[in-house]
Amino acid sequence: MLKGHFESAGASIEYGAAGCLFPVDDLDATVHQYRDAQLALDDVDGSDVIVVAPTSLATSYFLTQHALTVIPVDSLSTAVQTRLATELDDPIDTFELIQIGKWNSTSANHSLAEFTDA
Repeated sequence: MLKGHFESAGASIEYGAAGCLFPVDDLDATVHQYRDAQLALDDVDGSDVIVVAPTSLATSYFLTQHALTVIPVDSLSTAVQTRLATELDDPIDTFELIQIGKWNSTSANHSLAEFTDA
């Protein structure tokens, strides 16, 4: 599973329902990306995070290629909060952050020869 709060997230919103968050550069909100996003996620409990979840192979690819992005819920406009709230079971103000994309992590390079019985 991807690092971050994907397993411990308090809620998730499907990519299609979170369309009002894209493109993130056009949002009138505080947007943290890359390392700043990782640091913001380190400071909160997973139950306080909403993750944007893929709904198809194409959206999964888009989200895994998207820079890790964190948006504080309270920095979003009322209109965006209201739109997102319709997709959640709990009130949106009970969450602190919205996570888009995957956590950057390093992994060892492996050769295909390691996985074959030669």
